[in-house]
Amino acid sequence: MQDQKSSQSASPTSTDPGFRLPGQGASATPQDSLPKTMPDTANQPVEIAPGGATNTSAAPLRDTSARDLAIGGAVFVVLLVIYFFVRNAYVHHLVVKRVAPSSAGSAGWLMFVGLAFLSFAAVLAIINASKYLTLAITGPLVVIGVVGLIAGLMIGRR
Repeated sequence: MQDQKSSQSASPTSTDPGFRLPGQGASATPQDSLPKTMPDTANQPVEIAPGGATNTSAAPLRDTSARDLAIGGAVFVVLLVIYFFVRNAYVHHLVVKRVAPSSAGSAGWLMFVGLAFLSFAAVLAIINASKYLTLAITGPLVVIGVVGLIAGLMIGRR
């Protein structure tokens, strides 16, 4: 019982719990370890580089917004309407030059397809060159467009 009384009497006099949180106590100065001013880059936007920290010379990636895609789609539709009128004029020109109407129609549609594929590749490259101007995306579009234009010119010569 003596031990219990001595332990009980010792606890009211001891107010130190044995640990302290940062910032507690009179001797702690919490602001000493923090910098006095913010760095210049603290409020600037963060750019994501394609190579990360290892490739600092690469251009930063740019996100393609829905607004950019909508504007590009509208431009592409306007170009398709223009190409349709160009196709009709080309077919009429070939018929006047005494080309068979079926051959003239085929040449006109091939020219329309060629122009459409080339303009689609150009619109994608303008929207986001770093994302869409690659051999896997732009290459087939350009090849099909050029083949369509050449085939339209060859068929129109018959």
